[in-house]
Amino acid sequence: MRWWDIPAVLELEHELFPEDSWSSGMFWSELAYTRGPHANRHYVVAEESDGLLVGYAGLGAPAEQADVLTIGAARDHWGTGLGPRLLHDLLDAAAGRRCTEVLLDVRADNPRAQRMYERFGFKPIGIRRGYYQPANVDAVVMRREMNGKEETYG
Repeated sequence: MRWWDIPAVLELEHELFPEDSWSSGMFWSELAYTRGPHANRHYVVAEESDGLLVGYAGLGAPAEQADVLTIGAARDHWGTGLGPRLLHDLLDAAAGRRCTEVLLDVRADNPRAQRMYERFGFKPIGIRRGYYQPANVDAVVMRREMNGKEETYG
């Protein structure tokens, strides 16, 4: 993901997460940490052959623990394997940074996403009550241990 992707990412972000979507400033701030000697973020986009942005994902990896920060796939691409491909990219980035574990938060009312994460070896480890606002929806905290070598996902 680069700065010029932000408008298309925001459009998809608002469509997918209308109540708690990220702002332009949040994406700009995140992208500031994807390059340079202190880079600790990894962001990727998925585009169709005509350049239409259909997905995006981001990982924070400031130390041995990484966090899936965001992941989104256009609704008309659900069930096509795009979400798993984006997650696979993030896990590859975490492995490349020698992270020992990857954490994420997922809405408790999104069993579809939870099942995808479970297929990739994530296990629920806790609940954050009322994490997603303003809907007051709980977040399920999930963790995946990394074994530090070439891995198979999904």
